[in-house]
Amino acid sequence: MNIWEIIVITLIKILIVFTLLLLTVSYLVYFERKISAWAQNRIGPNRTGWKGALQPFADVGKLLLKEDIVPVNASKVVHTLAPVIALFVAFTTFAVIPIGPDIKLFGYNIQLVAADVNIGILYVLALTSLGVYAITFAGWSSGSKYSLLGGIRSSAQMISYEISMGFSVAGVLLLAGSLRPYDIVYSQSGWLWNAVIQPIGFITFFVSAFAETNRLPFDLPEAEPELVGGYHTEYSSMKFASFFLAEYANMIISGALIVTLYLGGWHFPWLESFGLAPWLVVAIQILTFIFKLAFILFFFMWVRWSIPRFRYDQLMNLGWKVMFPLSLLNLVWVAIVVMYIKP
Repeated sequence: MNIWEIIVITLIKILIVFTLLLLTVSYLVYFERKISAWAQNRIGPNRTGWKGALQPFADVGKLLLKEDIVPVNASKVVHTLAPVIALFVAFTTFAVIPIGPDIKLFGYNIQLVAADVNIGILYVLALTSLGVYAITFAGWSSGSKYSLLGGIRSSAQMISYEISMGFSVAGVLLLAGSLRPYDIVYSQSGWLWNAVIQPIGFITFFVSAFAETNRLPFDLPEAEPELVGGYHTEYSSMKFASFFLAEYANMIISGALIVTLYLGGWHFPWLESFGLAPWLVVAIQILTFIFKLAFILFFFMWVRWSIPRFRYDQLMNLGWKVMFPLSLLNLVWVAIVVMYIKP
């Protein structure tokens, strides 16, 4: 392929990923409300469209028509910049996560990832660490004590749990011997999923993902009973919607990372031995990735409506006194596996 064909194919993949992320985020909000209704024996959205299926679009329309209010004491530039950073981080991180193997299409070999880079996992960790700036900027620039407390809580929480997350990922990288997401997925062929080989790393990464996405029981930066709305108390209209979109996009990215790093990515165990047509194998593998991701997202929502919020001291104690030592223990275990067990 020449350079222009590569650019066109990449732009098409970016457009597809962006569109699918927006649609998925919209319907995650819908399913969040439906799952909460199921957990609480209610009906949930059921008026707008068939069984409330058009409710996400009605919500977006409502937020678009709302007035954008900026507090008098706010730092207006930073106040506007914060949701932009949140959206940028949320929608660019997914670029390096593959959803399936290479496919042949119109005579081209197409990779099912927007950008296949050798340092993909490092790229993800670098971008996700920027997410704390969006929340900190939002809290500081709003000129509100509630927002400031939410921003400070978030920065402390995300820094604490990023350490455990980083050590958990280090175990995966040791086993795969690569930072490239494709290589990590291929290293988990069959049932050699990292969740089986290093269950402690899987659990610590999973719990850290809850903390990084500010989901219950770790949503202390928002904590409505204490901080009104936390860091986005003083946001309205599409700026508030941007934070909302970013939160659910971060859920999708966290789920996709869990699937890629620990659940074998698109691998369906021993699928190639069934003697199916190549196009059918690829289709099943893509559906396998989607099914795994959907289950992880359902689990995120299930936990939110099942477990109460931690106290702040409990959250920090868990991060430093439990998660951090466990992630180090997992790293030692993986190092032993690599040295003495793995061929």
